[in-house]
Amino acid sequence: MAGAPSPIATTCPYCGVGCGVRARPDQVAGDRSHPANAGRLCVKGSALHETLVPAGRLLRPRVAGREQTWSQALAAAAGAIRQAVAEHGPGSVAFYLSGQLLTEDYYVANKLAKGFIGTPHVDTNSRLCMSSAVAAHKRAFGEDCVPGCYEDLELADLLVLAGSNAAWAHPVLYQRMKAAARAGRKVVVIDPRRTATAELADLHLMLKPGTDTVLFNGLLVWLADQQAVDRVYLARHCNGYDEALASARAAAPSVQAVAASCGLEADDVATFYHWFAVTDRTVTAFSQGINQSVAGTDKGNAIINCHLACGRIGRPGTGPFSLTGQPNAMGGREVGGLANTLAAHMDYDSPGARELVAGFWGAAGIAEGPGLKAVELFEAVHRGEIRVLWVMGTNPAVSLPDSSRVRAALARCPTVIVSDCMADTDTTALADILLPAAGWGEKDGTVTNSERCISRQRQFLPLAGDARPDWWIITALARQLGHGEAFGYRAPVEIFREHAALSALGNHGRRKFDIAALAGLAPQQYDDLAPLQWPVGVDGHGRLTGTPRLFSNGNFATPDGRARLVPVTTVAPRQQTTVAAPLVVNSGRIRDQWHTMTRTALAPRLLAHRPEPFIEVHPADARRLGLQDGDLGQLTGSGNGRFTGRVRLTEGQRPGEVFVPIHWNQRFTGQGLASALVAPVTDPLSGQPEAKHGVASLRPLRARWHACVLQRRGRGWQPRQVGHVGYWCRQPRLQCDSWWLAGDGVVDWQQQAAHWLGGEPQLVMADPAQGRFRAAHLVAGQLQAVLLVDARADQLPDLGWLSGCFAEDVLAAPVRRALLAAKAIGSEDAGALVCSCFQVGERQIAAAIENGSRSVEALGQRLQCGTNCGSCIPELRGLLARFGEAVLPAPGIG
Repeated sequence: MAGAPSPIATTCPYCGVGCGVRARPDQVAGDRSHPANAGRLCVKGSALHETLVPAGRLLRPRVAGREQTWSQALAAAAGAIRQAVAEHGPGSVAFYLSGQLLTEDYYVANKLAKGFIGTPHVDTNSRLCMSSAVAAHKRAFGEDCVPGCYEDLELADLLVLAGSNAAWAHPVLYQRMKAAARAGRKVVVIDPRRTATAELADLHLMLKPGTDTVLFNGLLVWLADQQAVDRVYLARHCNGYDEALASARAAAPSVQAVAASCGLEADDVATFYHWFAVTDRTVTAFSQGINQSVAGTDKGNAIINCHLACGRIGRPGTGPFSLTGQPNAMGGREVGGLANTLAAHMDYDSPGARELVAGFWGAAGIAEGPGLKAVELFEAVHRGEIRVLWVMGTNPAVSLPDSSRVRAALARCPTVIVSDCMADTDTTALADILLPAAGWGEKDGTVTNSERCISRQRQFLPLAGDARPDWWIITALARQLGHGEAFGYRAPVEIFREHAALSALGNHGRRKFDIAALAGLAPQQYDDLAPLQWPVGVDGHGRLTGTPRLFSNGNFATPDGRARLVPVTTVAPRQQTTVAAPLVVNSGRIRDQWHTMTRTALAPRLLAHRPEPFIEVHPADARRLGLQDGDLGQLTGSGNGRFTGRVRLTEGQRPGEVFVPIHWNQRFTGQGLASALVAPVTDPLSGQPEAKHGVASLRPLRARWHACVLQRRGRGWQPRQVGHVGYWCRQPRLQCDSWWLAGDGVVDWQQQAAHWLGGEPQLVMADPAQGRFRAAHLVAGQLQAVLLVDARADQLPDLGWLSGCFAEDVLAAPVRRALLAAKAIGSEDAGALVCSCFQVGERQIAAAIENGSRSVEALGQRLQCGTNCGSCIPELRGLLARFGEAVLPAPGIG
């Protein structure tokens, strides 16, 4: 494109893979030179430029709902903090941060809060996803360190994926794992659900939720009994083996006992154990299915115990590997963003650490001890102990357990400050002071991914409106509070150099996190910094060097240099099913959305794959409850929280268990918050909530009518403005907004049509006998709104063609005649979306299969589906199995 700006090398702001991208305002491509992804991008990363739109941005500071200048807003925030500290002490102020922040933002937030305000109450949304892995690492290794690197996932001869749906949560990393398949390599997937990731599995262990410690304790016992442990390694480098083995033997004495506890076949358990015992190059990658539990830390240590017992750590193709959830969860851990850490991997209880950090910062009033972790922090807000809460770049009103109580806490807090790039979130709606933060593309700094790789995130867009980088906002407020001398930063490089220097403070090689070699970077060197894994050193030629693997020499970060095997007992999930709540509820991510979808929902194609909140149910449970695929169902949790979604039947769900997605918020649906079903119970060591094991009842949500409303963008219509709506869900589209609705009230559609359409209908079709009604509102021939009503949801038409009509300035007569049928004569209905990258639907795929495309590769050649990020390939295989049988020739024919 003539005159187009050159793309800027930066990083993706979504998951912890940390993919490099080449970005400009109108286009995003994978960065082939970045070691994390080598040019690959998932569908979310490919759509990043589609989210760079002005719609929904927070562009001006606001105080009490009114736009203010930065000076006024900062004065209001500083005044609230001063008053709280003066009247109630530093502990009455709290910060709740996010893995979306860059490391430089995180660093100054932690420094201001703990060092100069003096509050220990600084926590982060990383508490919800990675804190159990952090605690497990510290117990075993003495420090929060991921020992290996992504290459190990490819080099392993046995890859164990525990509690990880990498195909959807870490798609690019999953594609690397898949590409590494070779003769003799085995993959074991440990997950109660059959997810897209299970396609990679040679063995899928669909264990009973909450029994992971039993499975891995049993593995330790098997290794011991088969003489498969490395006695020499244990003697030289580890403590606690005998105690860990004794505890494991008490909990899981035999394969048969493990199989019975986990709900597995004994032969499958024995196969897994045998493969692990005989395969030296083994990696166990684990994620939220392990972490999000009241026993999450123990689960992590049960995995690590098995690797230590075999000496499988620090070598190529070996080790436990924590798959991080967010782009900079690791960076936040480096700077002390968790309430129980101080800074630079130093803890409050590390000898002399508090004094070292206080002296380095010049902070006389540094916090004296650990603060409140996320769940207990918001409980303190609810009790009135926290008078000022500053939330940065996250949406706790949706993501934290028992979301209704969190909302009540925010409403009761005297001063809630929120800095965010988006104006309208469930959390900003409860803020007293709103501070407009820079969004992706406007930020400059660093992030650290799951393999300890520090990458630059570079600015390629001008700041929108009055938005400012988070580090600027924090330092400006610090100056308002009188701490200008310690916060005189003029650019992110100055913060990064200080962060790097602090990593060496009092270290002397004891802490593995050491990036002191970066403390002298000149601005241009910082701008040009290539991806680098810590700890960072300098070679004989003066070049910076990273460290792909830790503990290769058997030297750990404990006081005696030896790793610890930790005795692990079995702790059952806190919530157990009852007669009133007979189903186990699992929650998690879906392929095309991120967190609470305040950004991904700006890209309409990312909502096309799963346009509504849903409930995955086993067919046997559905039959028992009178549910069919596509029905609306309502889950009611033990605390009376409710979740309403579209029922999806799947054999991949264990009977007695259901799955719901975490992403929907109250800006997009009425009762689709997964957190409403999550009780505020946590791991006692890590403070991580048990988001993977709730309990609930399920019933059909009966409706007299089902409807779709399409409205031209910007009309401001909301379903809450009309009566009789029992369910609603908004789906932004390219040319309009659409809503799916249902209700059980009697509605006079002829009389109410103008209210639903925002104006009198010019086209109307009514068939009361069938419960069907259609109406459209046009102005000067331009389509403004369409209402489609039917007695059954499956009778409503596909909206693809109809939404395209909003792009026309004036509708031609044939199009107007086809409006109420919602389908032009001769147009193709693509069906439910399967491939988001190329917008390929189920009916298109079925037709291609019938016409001879009998493989994933053939479908890709004909339709392009599956040829970009590959996330849809498991669904393509499912469709090949489903439709291929119907079109295969009969035996002996052809």
